[in-house]
Amino acid sequence: MTTTVDKSGRRVRAMFGEIAPRYDRLNHLLSMQTDRYWRWWTVRKLASKVDGPVLDLCTGTGDLALAFARKLQDRQPVVGADFCLEMLEIGQTKRRKPAERQVRFLQADAQALPFPDNSFSLITVAFGLRNVADTDQGLREMARVCRPGGHMAVLEFTMPRNRLLGGLYGWYFRNVLPRIGQWLTRNSSQAYEYLPSSVNEFPMYEALVERMNAAGWRDVRFSPLTFGVATLYVGVR
Repeated sequence: MTTTVDKSGRRVRAMFGEIAPRYDRLNHLLSMQTDRYWRWWTVRKLASKVDGPVLDLCTGTGDLALAFARKLQDRQPVVGADFCLEMLEIGQTKRRKPAERQVRFLQADAQALPFPDNSFSLITVAFGLRNVADTDQGLREMARVCRPGGHMAVLEFTMPRNRLLGGLYGWYFRNVLPRIGQWLTRNSSQAYEYLPSSVNEFPMYEALVERMNAAGWRDVRFSPLTFGVATLYVGVR
């Protein structure tokens, strides 16, 4: 796949570090709170499969990691990993309930995870895999640290396949969302211009399934959410 979006580690880390203080509020606003439902659905679908430690990769400010911790209630440890320290620092402040305080946040690169082989029973990544410079290496690292028979879940933006809806949403995604995000964050790194570009270039649906299969995952299936605005991919190690 030809890539034109600059996803170098230095650029992505600086960009998300700059918008970190407003990241959660903007996500809820721009998705009209739908991002909360997407995470709830992911936890609902995957929590029953957990029989060991959980890793939430590209965790950002930790919403999905914290949601799993609340659901599991200390039955299994949860780790939230991200390479943007500013995001992790905000995640630390959100650990208010007893179960949430058990989440361990650490700085890590998805392309070179600091964990032994076969460490986790479930690995999740929500809206972060497309930010990894080498998608295939990230998928291979996820497979390496997942136990045989364990599961993975990738929650990612997609473009609706319905032609009319896809056209309308694509127009909003390219023209409206970046302007709102840029105006509210007033950041110099243009994170909300990067968003539609990175989504458009990232493999979707069957294309991402093929990449996951090639990286060592099997039985990968996907479920479009909210008319295909986001999609949940689930696979087995």
